[in-house]
Amino acid sequence: MSYDYIIAGGGCAGLSLAVRLATSGLLENRTLLIIEKNPAKGNDRTWCFWETQPDIFEPVVHHRWQHIYFYSSSFSKLLDIAPFQYKLIRGEDFYRHCHSTLQKYPQVQLITDQVQAMGSDQHTAWVKTDRQSYTSGYVFSSIMPAEINGGRYHQLLQHFKGWFIKTPVAAFNPNEATLMDFRLLQRGGTTFIYVLPFSAHEALVEYTLFSPALLPDADYDAALKEYISQFLKIDRFEVGQVEFGVIPMTNYRFPLANQRVIYMGTAGGQTKASSGYTFKFIQKRTQAIAEALQRGLHPAKAQASAGRFAFYDSVLLNVLANGRLEGRDVFARLFEKCSPQQVLRFLDNDSRLLDDLRLMNVLPKIPFAKAAWQEFVNR
Repeated sequence: MSYDYIIAGGGCAGLSLAVRLATSGLLENRTLLIIEKNPAKGNDRTWCFWETQPDIFEPVVHHRWQHIYFYSSSFSKLLDIAPFQYKLIRGEDFYRHCHSTLQKYPQVQLITDQVQAMGSDQHTAWVKTDRQSYTSGYVFSSIMPAEINGGRYHQLLQHFKGWFIKTPVAAFNPNEATLMDFRLLQRGGTTFIYVLPFSAHEALVEYTLFSPALLPDADYDAALKEYISQFLKIDRFEVGQVEFGVIPMTNYRFPLANQRVIYMGTAGGQTKASSGYTFKFIQKRTQAIAEALQRGLHPAKAQASAGRFAFYDSVLLNVLANGRLEGRDVFARLFEKCSPQQVLRFLDNDSRLLDDLRLMNVLPKIPFAKAAWQEFVNR
């Protein structure tokens, strides 16, 4: 069977692209097939990001904050991030919105199947599943490769466990979130908590680490209990939903495309290597792809940001992976010496080169210079 476009993987990246293709008019005279092995998704995750202007998924933003706390042993402050807003989208809301939007387009078909292989030549892309083979003009894939050839690349894991808690008495200010709280034992890597209140009685409290290996499950629970008691001063609470996730933090160079197979999501390098943030970079990438298609261009080169940021990420990963500095000290310096807007633009790959140099100037010179030289030689 043949389609104009095929999306392999119906998660965040695949559905984001599908919605953009549909709502931009690109499917007016074209067909789209989405292949997903497990399309029934509930509230399996949350996505957080910051932005100054609403994007197409603004209708499913669950909560937003314009004031965020940063805590460390050396610097703590409540930061006004205007004109940015820090936003959270719940998985179940995102999936429901995407599927209900795509149901309005009869030229979009979603099937449940397992992708076994894919490839292309100069003119046609193809996908082979458990049950059938399909061809198309382009295949857009967010399916991760079975293995990443690490080689000289740095590889850390961002792993986290979060509790959605409810308290019998008012315990939170829903207008103020905690972006990072480093007042914790650093468990063999960068370790922090973030707290996202939805009301005076409800919040997501998440324990996060950047380290080479996962912890025993009981250790995440113990850390969450200790933080809620010691720092939030909450004695009574109920745990509702629980989320757990692992995000690769690597400067491995994921390919953007293989002829007419275009990669997206983590598989396309849209997980920021130095922070693990993914959602906003997926949106930049899928928007760039949609714009390229609208202009009749090959989407393989639909870049979303300047390439120098990949080098910055490699340098920071080098610093963290080699223990040159603790992550909490790096982030504390950034938020203490720079405006939060400068830091957020930098982390979003949206800053200007001159601003980058000013920001780098506040960091310890020797460990970063050594890491930068090593990464330059490796490249």
